[in-house]
Amino acid sequence: MAINSLVHSEESLDTICGVLEVIQAKRGYRFGVESLLLPGFVNPEAAEMVDLGCGSGVISLVMVRFCGIEKAWGVEIQAGLADRARRSVEHNGFSKSIEIVKADLKALDGVLPAGKFELVVSNPPYWPAQIGQVSREEEKALGKHEIACSASDVVAAAARLLKPQGRFCLVFSSERLFELLALLFGHGLRPARLRMVHGRVELASKNCLVEAVRGGSGRMVVEPPLIVYDKSGEYTGEVKGMLYPAG
Repeated sequence: MAINSLVHSEESLDTICGVLEVIQAKRGYRFGVESLLLPGFVNPEAAEMVDLGCGSGVISLVMVRFCGIEKAWGVEIQAGLADRARRSVEHNGFSKSIEIVKADLKALDGVLPAGKFELVVSNPPYWPAQIGQVSREEEKALGKHEIACSASDVVAAAARLLKPQGRFCLVFSSERLFELLALLFGHGLRPARLRMVHGRVELASKNCLVEAVRGGSGRMVVEPPLIVYDKSGEYTGEVKGMLYPAG
């Protein structure tokens, strides 16, 4: 597909992980670095996965390209984002491995089967609609605030999709960690791993990476913190490995 027919005038084609190219809106929703930290946190050990609220399809692309996932379904409610994700998947040659589903994650009956998947991932909106300044750009607003779905909706969707002992991995706001853990327990998902993300070593954590398991028993492992930037303002070695897994 020619680049001029692939990317519209209001879009950009951005390189990630050294080898993948993703279509994004110039003024709409654009993924943040946390979307690339999540694949580095996930222990794949699964052939198939679902990405809830997949946005531009970044996480599915990285997981299929670098993490051994054979088939991924990306669920996205916004038509524009779903269309860009589909074009990005085709452009990168993964049409047989990644399917973008334009759907509401609150209504997946008849769309994706319940109790089938070993792995579900998500980078959901972090903020309730009434907190903070909601963007006038609809894509940004829905991507960052709980307008189309809440944290509870995302957790419920993950719980529905997972088979027993299946895993749900997500990146979320550290300020709402207590709320997230309560939601996971409430939907039968046992928190198994937690890693706090800090912009710099001396700063408070803004994001956290969480893995939960459907059913079973066990204690939650709190892993060493993930530091994004070193003292010079460069990405730390570990984060560089997540952002550029191609080497």
